[in-house]
Amino acid sequence: MKHDKILLEHGGGGLLSHDLIAQLFVPRFRNPYLERLEDSAVLNVDHRKFCFTTDSYVVSPAFFPGGNIGSLAVCGTVNDLAVCGGNPLFLSCGVIVEEGFPMASLETICDTMAEKAAQAGVQIVTGDTKVVARGAADGIFINTSGIGVIEYPSPLSVKSISPGDVIIVNGTLGDHGAAVIAAREKLSLSSDLLSDTAPLNGLIAGILQVSPHVHCMRDATRGGLGAILAEIAQAAQMRIDIDEKNMPIQDNVRGICEILGFDPLYLANEGKIVVFCAESDARTVLQTMQQHPYGRNAALIGRVGSSTPGRVVLKTIIGGERMIDLPTGELVPRIC
Repeated sequence: MKHDKILLEHGGGGLLSHDLIAQLFVPRFRNPYLERLEDSAVLNVDHRKFCFTTDSYVVSPAFFPGGNIGSLAVCGTVNDLAVCGGNPLFLSCGVIVEEGFPMASLETICDTMAEKAAQAGVQIVTGDTKVVARGAADGIFINTSGIGVIEYPSPLSVKSISPGDVIIVNGTLGDHGAAVIAAREKLSLSSDLLSDTAPLNGLIAGILQVSPHVHCMRDATRGGLGAILAEIAQAAQMRIDIDEKNMPIQDNVRGICEILGFDPLYLANEGKIVVFCAESDARTVLQTMQQHPYGRNAALIGRVGSSTPGRVVLKTIIGGERMIDLPTGELVPRIC
């Protein structure tokens, strides 16, 4: 490891996060399930496929326009199961709450979790609660794990991506990151900027139902679209070409980025997936997305090639090219 202490950047979803996982965790915990490094582990039990995932949520502030830490916890875990082709069934909930945290806020968070679980069609079936001393947890942290069953016949994995695949996103990018930044920095904005936090298993089920040629899906959370595509290009050893003019980004998100110097491609999302599918199915997948409430602004943003493997190349609006790499710093800490 290059550092003798953990930095905030190690949790940002960029290059240092990648190095921490690849150099510290994977060598010590190595097994075939873990080595896939997908959003969920895919487990074979009695000739059936299950997916299993876990995630911890430390977002600051815990409440933001369009959601709170509870909606993140449920939706994030549901989405990690769904992008692996799973039908999410059951969640666990572990809560670490700080002494002095308002009871009314905890009630609201739990009400939101129950609402989102019902919306996604999952049950929270087990959990744990810990209370720590004042100042030890910055309010509240939540861990959720989830399990689902996989019935899609083809494996959804970076290993399944092929040259010629098209890349589709289901809507506008950077909404969650911009909403959290606005709340954290107390920016006075006369806009309806909201987090995109949403359970996407219904949308994903519709996509898988109409197309037998979906090869890979990822939800673009920490590090945003840019980090996810860079990871996929390296793992698949394919070139990815994306077009800036096709990127669905709201004007208010662009405005936040211009004010604070951020790149919307690296802002976190909590209700956006990236889909790789065969070109023959692109129109069907895109139309299916656009007919769903969480996919109305879906867009085809790029394609997979075979030259210069491991690179993501953005065609800019002015006709140039720009390399999209894993971010080397912490763009926005405590975003999810």
